[in-house]
Amino acid sequence: MLYLLAEWLNFEGIFNLVRYQTFRAGATLMTALVIGLVIGPRFIAMLRVRQGKGQPIREDGPQSHLAKRGTPTMGGLMILISLSLSVLVWMDLRNPFIWAVLAVTLGFGLIGFLDDYDKVTKASHKGVSARVRLLLEFAVAGVASYLAVSQINTFLYVPFVNDFGIELGFFYYVFAAIVIVGAGNAVNLTDGLDGLATMPVIIAAGTFALIAYLVGRVDFSSYLGIPYVEGAGELAIFCAAIMGAGLAFLWFNAPPAAVFMGDTGSLALGGALGAIAVSTHHEVVLAIVGGLFVFEALSVIIQVFWFKRTGKRVFRMAPIHHHFEQLGWSESKVVIRFWIVAIILALMGLATLKLR
Repeated sequence: MLYLLAEWLNFEGIFNLVRYQTFRAGATLMTALVIGLVIGPRFIAMLRVRQGKGQPIREDGPQSHLAKRGTPTMGGLMILISLSLSVLVWMDLRNPFIWAVLAVTLGFGLIGFLDDYDKVTKASHKGVSARVRLLLEFAVAGVASYLAVSQINTFLYVPFVNDFGIELGFFYYVFAAIVIVGAGNAVNLTDGLDGLATMPVIIAAGTFALIAYLVGRVDFSSYLGIPYVEGAGELAIFCAAIMGAGLAFLWFNAPPAAVFMGDTGSLALGGALGAIAVSTHHEVVLAIVGGLFVFEALSVIIQVFWFKRTGKRVFRMAPIHHHFEQLGWSESKVVIRFWIVAIILALMGLATLKLR
């Protein structure tokens, strides 16, 4: 909105700053952060009153988690509000990538909200059935994939190889939808401890803010040998909004959490990362940067598959963060060590930009 106003005023005077994506990225981060911190206390108080007993805690989970009973969920709504408002204020709303990523963020957020609402009202951890959830997620991801992929080519670019891509044609749309849905659910599975998913999402968003900026610049993309995507630089601002909203939420989600983001937040943030990766042609790099989320999802898949075949478990408990809790690690130790892993993976992902 401010960008369009500045353009109408011909970017004169102080409005000239709005011309620069780097300035708007910083401004968006601060806007989302301030909004989140301001609305947080009253929003959490409202959730606590309306939800009563808060998010249901699994009886078969780690016993230490039973102390978290009564903590309200759906805190992801705080993230979505601060993120959306800051994006609408600072981004160029004519950019189609914005609407593709925003469609996934809000669409997945709505699906997560319905799941959280079902859990809270029924006092059950089951929520909406997995089949219905996946169907809705693929519907949203399919629309977003069409919006994003229609602006780019259908090549799957491989890291470490200069200007090499695999032409997928129509199947790229299907692949893009799978990436978006997979990212959403991987982050959702990671969100099991206070602050565990929030900081890795912030780290991944910061990494993709840089990637989006470089991909959107002809000079930098040519120098690095990465695909140039016209208009993708605006997504750096969206990534900044995720970072600001995430930091504000982490202020209240830090152990012991005053609120959980719930599926409302985790599905939305994961889906947003997936949509950004598709829009910037860095889907494979997302698997590296978001390797922590991939590992969490794989631990569940492996556990379920092996248990059905043999009746035995590979891990003491899945997702993998619960396995380490069962080994005797404290919750804070698991969270901080996983944050360290997320930072290392982000640096590895950034290294792919030059090692081609």
